[in-house]
Amino acid sequence: MTHFSVDLGRGTRRFQRYVVSGGAKPSGEPPKPRGVFDPDLLRAALPQSIRKLDPRSLIKNPVMFVVELTAVLVTLIAIANVTRLDATLTAGDLGFQVQIAAWLWFTVLFATYAEAVAEARGRAQAATLRRTRSETTAHRRHSDGGLEDVGSSELRSGDIVEVREGEMIPGDGDVIEGVAYVNEAAITGESAPVLKEPGTDIRSSVTGGTQLTSDSLVIRITADPGETFLDRMIALVEGAKRQRTPNEIALSILLAGLTFVFLMATVTLRPFGLYAGETVDTVALIALLVCLIPTTIGGLLSAIGIAGMDRVARFNVLAMSGRAVEASGDVDVILLDKTGTITFGNRLASRILPMPGVPERDAILAALQSSLDDETPEGRSVVTLAQARLAELGDGAGTAELRDEIVEFIPFSAEARASGVRLRDGSTILKGAVDAIKAGLDGSTPPELTTESDGIAALGATPLAISHRGRALGLIELKDTVKPGLAERFEELRRMGIRTIMITGDNPLTAKTIAAEAGVDDFVAEAKPEDKIAIIRREQADGHLVAMTGDGTNDAPALAQADVGLAMNSGTSASKEAANMVDLDSDPTKLIEVIAIGKQLLITRGAITTFSISNDLAKYFAIIPAIFVTVYPQLNALNVMGLSTPQSAILSAVIFNALIIVALIPLALRGVAFRAAPASDLLRRNLLIYGLGGIVVPFVGIKAIDIVLTTLNIA
Repeated sequence: MTHFSVDLGRGTRRFQRYVVSGGAKPSGEPPKPRGVFDPDLLRAALPQSIRKLDPRSLIKNPVMFVVELTAVLVTLIAIANVTRLDATLTAGDLGFQVQIAAWLWFTVLFATYAEAVAEARGRAQAATLRRTRSETTAHRRHSDGGLEDVGSSELRSGDIVEVREGEMIPGDGDVIEGVAYVNEAAITGESAPVLKEPGTDIRSSVTGGTQLTSDSLVIRITADPGETFLDRMIALVEGAKRQRTPNEIALSILLAGLTFVFLMATVTLRPFGLYAGETVDTVALIALLVCLIPTTIGGLLSAIGIAGMDRVARFNVLAMSGRAVEASGDVDVILLDKTGTITFGNRLASRILPMPGVPERDAILAALQSSLDDETPEGRSVVTLAQARLAELGDGAGTAELRDEIVEFIPFSAEARASGVRLRDGSTILKGAVDAIKAGLDGSTPPELTTESDGIAALGATPLAISHRGRALGLIELKDTVKPGLAERFEELRRMGIRTIMITGDNPLTAKTIAAEAGVDDFVAEAKPEDKIAIIRREQADGHLVAMTGDGTNDAPALAQADVGLAMNSGTSASKEAANMVDLDSDPTKLIEVIAIGKQLLITRGAITTFSISNDLAKYFAIIPAIFVTVYPQLNALNVMGLSTPQSAILSAVIFNALIIVALIPLALRGVAFRAAPASDLLRRNLLIYGLGGIVVPFVGIKAIDIVLTTLNIA
């Protein structure tokens, strides 16, 4: 079986670029993503990690806050012993205390460093975006039509501005006049200009900081300074507004609970020691506490969440919160629009079929006349096909004459599901969904209208009916194509327990054919905009987490209702405001990658948590015998690692506890390797690798450190 694979460490376009202080990429070299061990990032993270040692900052992480308190306590004990010159204190004891104190500080520092490295990657991305944001001159239009040149920072939501060829667009807005191409490379990394025009859901939205490359546009500003799309991108990718996710908060509470339990257990060991006739060393008890509490996942938890948002950004997806990324990993239902997502969306007219008794010329002329003012790709393709067929028939009907007969264009609406024109003689030509046209016929419906439309639909094409004066004239066949490879991707989603639902306004036969070819699990045909939100609410009521993509204003309510709403950057401002993610590449299938990243985030967090808890077992065998072996010699049987001395055993466990955080930083930032599989398979795999590995690795690591300490005679 072919397996769908996503390179979640690579990313796409925008953030594959070099991110250096000057912002320039060496000429002739391809863009490269920044790696985990990028020297610039590592250096930039060091001072930030030291600042994060501030207890006011660290208290948000209960586990590492406790470790910092123990580090302070051991440091004070060592200082007190030095200044008091205790006659009972040997040089070896003092050296042991100093080393324990140092490694406890290293443990906290490594944890803050992991978080700082993750944040540094975001700040590097934000630095690149800041270089695209600059003060520009805007031509603001007054109510009397006059223009005033102002700085872009003076613009407010609702202002009308004119932008000319070669100028930078001064702020986020919607095009209300003009048709022009815009270079959006500053946002998407894609150099090909994008057509912008008013009145379309997917081409009317523009972003501040992009450049007009042709003609001119009149734009209504939709965002105040500091609240633009670029400002939000900068704040989000650098982590300034990162909030902990519900799962992260729940795990933090669990870790805090475990820390409290181990703290209580450790405190009781001193009375037990006194009862047995031995005073247990406070430093040894502190070392035991730090080794037993889940410091590994406690130190890496924030870095895992930040890195998850970073991976989403590398795929040119702007996540409004870590919660959205996390929720994408739990999604089990995906709603997908057929057009543009499952199919290429370029439905083009392929033939015009007249009804019996209707001359072909009449059907073609009606199709042509009803589409002259239809600026949709489908409408333009009808015009092209009709003109080509009339030329083949040797008909000299001119477009200008046909347009002169039109007095009103009837635009398409979701309710009527038809469009057309009203002629000077008062009659109406309509083209639209077959059932909608049938409902408007004056007489009986020709049986051929139903049989021919069913035949077109059975082939996976879309039939449009044409009527004039309440009489059916013919059918227009529109063909669309399913994107290659989607069936395999949907099969992988199915293996992960994710159900796919295709939403389309097509008739049931067309929808069924496309659904079968694409391999989706279910479909909803003849769907209206309000049907999407109804489907989402129904699935959520059944306990499912739902994701969907959209780009239009009519998608905004459903995007807001969905647990994961992915809006297209080319879509309307309303859709981007309603969604909790925005795809800068405007690729609806990107939702599949987003779900993979979300699952990888959850898998990574679970894997490191499993490893962190399971590796406590080796520390029991290292420290417990070392503390009580003089009172209970029988405990020496637990020294299965054959550690040299009690001090060496304790110090080896503390050093391993610190170094394992460093060793797992790349895994936390890159994420556990993702593959599409059922949850039970992933759980079994993680328990085997990270559960069993969490038991075996510490035994090997602690013994190796003990050998080094003994060889160097420092414990």
